[in-house]
Amino acid sequence: MPNSLTPKTDVIAHNRRIWNQQAQQQCAWSQPVSADIIASAKAGQWKIHLTPGNLPDHWLPDVRGLRILCLASAGGQQAPVLAAAGAEVTVLDLSAEQLAHDDSVARRDGLTLRLVEGDMRDLSLFADAAFDCIVHPISNQYVPDIRPVWQECFRVLRSGGKLLSSFFNPVVFVGDRAPEYAEQGVIRPRFRLPYSDLTDLTAQALAEKSQRGEALTFGHSLSEQIGGQLEAGFRLAGFYEDNQPHPRFLIEHYLPSFIATYALKP
Repeated sequence: MPNSLTPKTDVIAHNRRIWNQQAQQQCAWSQPVSADIIASAKAGQWKIHLTPGNLPDHWLPDVRGLRILCLASAGGQQAPVLAAAGAEVTVLDLSAEQLAHDDSVARRDGLTLRLVEGDMRDLSLFADAAFDCIVHPISNQYVPDIRPVWQECFRVLRSGGKLLSSFFNPVVFVGDRAPEYAEQGVIRPRFRLPYSDLTDLTAQALAEKSQRGEALTFGHSLSEQIGGQLEAGFRLAGFYEDNQPHPRFLIEHYLPSFIATYALKP
């Protein structure tokens, strides 16, 4: 892949292309659930994930009849399970190939899903108070500004609706990623938050990222992640942290990589 990444790169176009490729390769978030999992969900035995661990039971105990938006979470995993469990599910995702995985599971197992290709920051297709719940697993690191995401989520949820979201602990973006430091067991802070691939990486590092076929990422501060939800009008009702089962960076051996929040629209 030729290097085409600059600070003026169209982030959405680039990340759409990369996620279409990853979906075709069936990366970890692009592996559709089995027919057995769907059958269990139809029988009332189901679970979904915001992080590698299971979602706390009391965060979403019963989805029957709920209007749920799976936001930037296509891939044939959460949405089909929720639909099989009795929810009315809409999936919005940037990647047509990710959405195709949801469609394939729906066709295979006789489920109804509404599939929409779009940007998580723009939910203008949906009316105010259109949903009872939004499920938004780790994905907002792919846009440079997440405050529009929270604002749009607040608008399209009904009063009393839930936003279940997860994101990277911002500390994972701070360290120097040079392999020699990891080999020495050294965590060397290098980047300030908020972090951006486009402005914090050198031209050479951007070129290498492009050649590896990787999506552009952004490390948002907790003020943007949690504070942004509160600024949008949400009330925080739950919080937990989770570890990376397969650490990629040295710092992930010492603290949780993921944060999940349960927020309510008053």
